Amino acid sequence: MKTIVIAEIGENHYGQWDLCRGLTQEAARNGATIAKYQTYTGNQFPANHPERDWFQRVSMPARVHFEMRDLCLSSGIRFLSSPFSVGAARFLVETMGLNEIKIASSVLLRFPVLDYLNDRADMVKTIYLSTGMATVAEIRESLAHLQRIDKIYLLHCVSQYPTEDSEANLRCITTLQREFPGIPTGYSDHTRGIEACMAAVALGAEVIEKHFTYHTAMPGTDHAGGMTPNDLKEMTQKIERIEKLLGSPEKRPTASEAQIVELARTPLAETDIV
Repeated sequence: MKTIVIAEIGENHYGQWDLCRGLTQEAARNGATIAKYQTYTGNQFPANHPERDWFQRVSMPARVHFEMRDLCLSSGIRFLSSPFSVGAARFLVETMGLNEIKIASSVLLRFPVLDYLNDRADMVKTIYLSTGMATVAEIRESLAHLQRIDKIYLLHCVSQYPTEDSEANLRCITTLQREFPGIPTGYSDHTRGIEACMAAVALGAEVIEKHFTYHTAMPGTDHAGGMTPNDLKEMTQKIERIEKLLGSPEKRPTASEAQIVELARTPLAETDIV
């Protein structure tokens, strides 16, 4: 499978690290390329922030970051996380030694974070940039702060949890391809089911990211639009088939067609139809 599949564990572990371990192992077992987490501390949020208590509960301590990284490596997948501050980015790059970073949609215009990553292009080689809530002009402005990064994937995203079908706007993938030629595209999905991911691959997305959960009815905003282990397994199998179906863009007879072309093109005798 050429498509990079990111299982977004994020906050779906509820701060229970046994649950986080289990989700990580299930991501590896069912075909993910990468398991993704989030890096922040609850104390970074203002005291009057309505979700401060929640963020304090689910923020991953440094030791758990290292544990999940090691678990990913031993399970055959890659570890990825989204920093929400310069300090978090510095921890991921300088303390953990990561060379891949995910930028969440909410950080797209947080230029101090982008500038830090750009300054550390000696270490940071790949960035996955989600574009939820953004205009083309804002994406262009964000990319201007990441010019030294070797490889950037632009991920179409709608920051609605879950995303309704009428707002998924998958044609934005082709808009990104047109507006930013040479930059590979992807899709960070929050719709129900896996159909949008299949359509995104058919449109040329090279990365698929989707929240990962044991059950889409679990409490929290990131579960309803997520995928279960069975969904992930089905999705990766279907992506493999779609990649095969997409085949080559060169319009010429296939090997099978070449065997029948003479017979198929044999001219018929002219006669009246009665």
